[in-house]
Amino acid sequence: MSEARRISYEKRDHIVIITINRPDKLNAMDPPANQQMTEAWITFRNDPDAWVAILTGTGEKAFSAGADLASASEGSVSGNVGWVMGTRMDGICKNLRIFKPMIAAINGLAYGQGLELALACDLRVVAENAKLGLPEVKWNLIAAGGGPARLARAMPVAKAMEMILTGEPITAQEALSYGLVNRVVPQAEVMPAAIKMAERICENGPLGVWATKEATLRGLDTTLEDAMFLDEYMLNRLSSTEDTKEGFRAFLEKRKPQFKAR
Repeated sequence: MSEARRISYEKRDHIVIITINRPDKLNAMDPPANQQMTEAWITFRNDPDAWVAILTGTGEKAFSAGADLASASEGSVSGNVGWVMGTRMDGICKNLRIFKPMIAAINGLAYGQGLELALACDLRVVAENAKLGLPEVKWNLIAAGGGPARLARAMPVAKAMEMILTGEPITAQEALSYGLVNRVVPQAEVMPAAIKMAERICENGPLGVWATKEATLRGLDTTLEDAMFLDEYMLNRLSSTEDTKEGFRAFLEKRKPQFKAR
């Protein structure tokens, strides 16, 4: 992977690792990074042999410090604020919906767009020294990449509003106590823990996992009754797949199934 690339993409069997590679900028996101990030997620989405993705940052200080405001401040302010408010909305934060599992391995601070990227993932493993926050209001901005909306759905609304309105971050342990993250581990154990979680997911039928994620997310946007109909629809779609037949055979033969995402 060229050093000029801000986002690296690595595939290990069925697991993809997407890494923000700007440690000198605390992995802050600028327009090229946003573009490369979107390309990486599309590659993951379109690869039938890629079953789970892990998103992380390079180094021990930051998962991502958010949008690169230093780059935005170069030249005319009015000309550059547009990409802060615009391009950051692309990709998984807003316009790219992926129904494969995504894990955020938060190896350090996650501020602004960094937290929004983590919130767009399904599962979050966090370093014990990490902090998470949406500081945009401190600069008279709004976290426009889905941060406030997702945060208020992922933790108690009162605490989410405190974070959103004050711009102050919370610690990893606070995030765990509010149900915002799944695991808090020592910094060196973040990636091993995320990989272990991804490997456990990969033991399941990938088509079933993807259908379950899709049904869950779509179900959140509808009534309980409609969500249950959606579950039945997804089950019917799965019933004729090779993997479902393999799952039944493996159950009856008391062996581990060999899934192929078909």
